[in-house]
Parts: sequence; structure tokens; C-alpha cells
Amino acid sequence: MRRSLTLAGLPLLAGSGAAHGRPAAPERFVVYYSNQARVTDFAPYRWAVLDTDFHPPLPGIIAQGATTFGYLSAGEAERNRGYFSAIPPGVLLDENPNWPGSFYADVRRPEWRALMLDQLLPALLARGFQGVFLDTLDNPPFLEVRDPRRCAGMTAAAAELVRAIRARHPRLPIMLNRAYELHAAAGEAVDIVLAESLLGGYDFARRRYQAVDADGVRWGMARLAELQRAHPRVRIFTLDYWDPTDTAGIRRLYAAQRRQGFVPYVATVDLHRIVPEPRA
Repeated sequence: MRRSLTLAGLPLLAGSGAAHGRPAAPERFVVYYSNQARVTDFAPYRWAVLDTDFHPPLPGIIAQGATTFGYLSAGEAERNRGYFSAIPPGVLLDENPNWPGSFYADVRRPEWRALMLDQLLPALLARGFQGVFLDTLDNPPFLEVRDPRRCAGMTAAAAELVRAIRARHPRLPIMLNRAYELHAAAGEAVDIVLAESLLGGYDFARRRYQAVDADGVRWGMARLAELQRAHPRVRIFTLDYWDPTDTAGIRRLYAAQRRQGFVPYVATVDLHRIVPEPRA
């Protein structure tokens, strides 16, 4: 049985809630990691997070009014990326069990920092992306907790990497996926925080979509409340995963996130298709 997607009993974050008067049209963003969608499929969206290597033509998406963010895995490396074979020995750690073929990175290593700052980010911008989406930077805090002795200093190194990107590109829109532990040190360097799997997630072991349990929701909401208190200008986007055939469940997720003042998107876990928001 699916758990209820209600947020009853949870405090609203500062600034959330419906505005007085006639409500404005909802803001929309999309995350899409393939190149098969048509440019016109992006017309409803103000922001588009796309795979850096495989994506529809950027000029057409931008011409429709969307700001495009290129994907940059800043805490993990995938074997199928062109740069993988050039990563020096010792920079990559063990394989991510949820994503076979993707390996945790030691973000403390200068070789990794140079790869991000001097190669991958400039290449992303040269492709025509207007912003960068920093993913997998929740790995360093996770690794440091898992093995404090071996991974000491990873969280601080990850925050320093974000600050270094901002220092090199002062006007670059930066979206950071989760990595809530970094925000005390790097929050001012970030424009948008993406709260992934805040309400709806995916169980990789059982291969099914499911609601995040109440404790997980409270934990995520508390981190976002802390973030908004410390960095009021940072915007909150949410990315939930849900069965694309369950339109009622998707509709509830959108409504729950908007009640908090967030900008939501609900997707399939592989992000290889655009799932339009169901009509009311």
C-alpha cells in the first residue's frame, strides 16, 4: 500500500503559501537526460537541466525562453564518459552500488579539482549551456560519515569546489543537487538547490516507486528550512520520482511541493523521458 503524500503536521517554510489575489501561472522546470525529445517539448518550462553530452539542440530550447543547465557530476565519475580513462589512479574510489559503472571520486585530490575547473566546466559552457547543474556532491559527506578516517575533509573539499566555480564564473547560474551539508560553507555560491526525492522516490532493491517515509520527509524539510533561514535568496526546486501512469499521485506531489513555495518536477527515475504535469 502506498503511503499518503500529505504533509499534514509539517511546518511551512518561510515565505511559502499562496499569494493574495489571483494566483500566477506556476513556474516549471524539467530534468531530461536524453536527446530524443523535440525542442517544442520544452516550451512549458522556464528552466531545463540536461545531460551535457546527449541533449536536444540548445538554441531552440533557449529561444523558447528556457535557461539551460548542463549536468556535471562533481563527486562521481561514470565509466561511459569520454574523460573517464584519463582520470589518474587513486582519484576514484569504490563503485556506487545504485549506479553500476559509476565511481565515487576523492574530491580532495587536486587532479579531480583540475578536471572539474579546467576541463569539464569550460567544455560544458562551450557547448552553449547557460548554467551548471552540480550533481553527486552529496557523496563526499556520505563517504566522510561512512569512513571518517579515510575520507576526512571531503565535505570541506566539496564546498571549496563549489566556491571555486563561483569565483571563476561570478554570473554563472549554479544549481546544486541536495548536498545539504555543504550549504553552511557554500550556500552563497549557489542560486538554486534541487531537493531530490523529497516526497517521492525509487527503491532500487525492489525496483518500484514509493513515497518517502515520514522521517525522511521531516529530515529533508528541516534541511531546507535551515537553508532558507541562512540563505534566503537561494531558490528551492524539487525532483520527485513516481510511476508515470499514476496521474493522481503525480498531481498530489506537484500540489504538495507548491504549497511549500517550491518549484517542482516529477519524473521517471532514469530521466529519459519528459513527463508532463497532469492537467487539473
